[in-house]
Amino acid sequence: MQKLKVNDEVMILAGKDKGKTGAVVSINRKTSKVVVQGVNIVKKAVRATQENPNGGIIEKTNPVHVSNVSLMSPKTKKPTRVRIEDRNGKRVRVAVSCGSEL
Repeated sequence: MQKLKVNDEVMILAGKDKGKTGAVVSINRKTSKVVVQGVNIVKKAVRATQENPNGGIIEKTNPVHVSNVSLMSPKTKKPTRVRIEDRNGKRVRVAVSCGSEL
C-alpha cells in the first residue's frame, strides 16, 4: 500500500511554493514525483503545431519530489506523516499526528 494516492490533499514543504496546498493530480512511482494542482507552475515556450497554431508561451505544472510534500490530516488540517496499520483485518493509512484514518 502506498502512502500517497491521487486526489489526496497535500502541502508543499520546500521550494518556491512552500506552504501552498493542493490535490495530487498524478504520481510517478518510478521517479518518485507527484504533480500537485496549482503548484510549481512554470512558463514554457512552445513551437507552433497543428493543435496550437499560434505557439507562444504556455503555463505548465511541473512535478515535485515526493519528499517535498506532506499529506494533510483531515481532522487537524495540518501536514502529517502517514503510517500503515492493520484495522479489522484491512490495511489502512493512518495520520501519525492525530491517529485519524485517511
